[in-house]
Amino acid sequence: MSRQQTDKPDAARLPNLLDFPLDEMEDFIAASGKEKYRARQIMKWLYQSGVTSFDAMTTLGRAFREKLPLLARIYRPSIVKIQKSQDGTQKALLRLEDGLFIESVLIPGKNHWTLCVSTQAGCAMGCAFCLTARQGLKRNLTPAEIVGQFVTLRQETEEGRAVGNIVMMGMGEPLANYENTIKAIKILTSDYAVGMSNRRITLSTCGLAPQIVQLGEDVCINLAISLNAHDDETRNRLMPVNKKYPLATLMDACKKYPMPGRRMLTYEYILIDGVNSSRADAEKLARLLADQHCKINLIVFNEYPGSPFKSPSTETVSAFQQVLLDRRYTAMLRKSKGADILAACGQLSGAYAAASENSL
Repeated sequence: MSRQQTDKPDAARLPNLLDFPLDEMEDFIAASGKEKYRARQIMKWLYQSGVTSFDAMTTLGRAFREKLPLLARIYRPSIVKIQKSQDGTQKALLRLEDGLFIESVLIPGKNHWTLCVSTQAGCAMGCAFCLTARQGLKRNLTPAEIVGQFVTLRQETEEGRAVGNIVMMGMGEPLANYENTIKAIKILTSDYAVGMSNRRITLSTCGLAPQIVQLGEDVCINLAISLNAHDDETRNRLMPVNKKYPLATLMDACKKYPMPGRRMLTYEYILIDGVNSSRADAEKLARLLADQHCKINLIVFNEYPGSPFKSPSTETVSAFQQVLLDRRYTAMLRKSKGADILAACGQLSGAYAAASENSL
């Protein structure tokens, strides 16, 4: 575990510097009586150098370094264990400050890693096909706990292959933790922190329509919609959120989301045998998205112990995709990685992993 600041008995009650985007960091530093530009120095130390102590921030004066532990602390999630899949995917079980667990996934690419981060401990959305949903919502993650997954896990990547993309597709619904998710995105994209392009960050949502519109006004990152059905009846059964924001409302919100240049909205569609994977289903999906500038990611359902659903056959999947291709959609079959360690789409569950911790 990273060394934490324990200068005072109540250090855990001090603000965590990793919770602050640049503007809040500047306000915090100014309130301490120091120049605002010190905030930029501190953020570089935290995110670009990855330091875990104020003593290491040598561009700050000694007196200020000695004062900072009385004002704030540095905390990020700690690694409990990392599982490695046969395909190179790595799933990390992380412990939070209050003893809860979350999971993050490192997905290998040709020249970089994609990091799949969680935004909540558990999830309240109740999607019928998702393992995370079974544990319910424990709580929202703080900005430090969201960005901390990147800071903690980038040191686990192989030398010469850095984290090139971040996808908010782990445990939880990012838009249900809106304020903290936005702060995390601002930290990830700040030149003084992680410095990642907004083109390299993708947020996946089950369809919180008002927050989709708001996200488009606040930040401009890639957006993926977990769709999974072409009609309200089926989607109500799979995704309870649809009862509050039915397809007509969701489609209207998606049309309002700005995607600059040639970037396209992504619709994710999990193919479930006997539920939504027939040629007729593909035809109806094509009609639903007829006026959308989008691409479609097809994901074969990843089975897990106790699931009532099954994966469709290869032939069924190919036929579904071909219907969409014939109608000139960009429809890609997304190969799920890490299924053998329950790291694939819909399989994350910190509670499940934590239950097996004692067997290590």
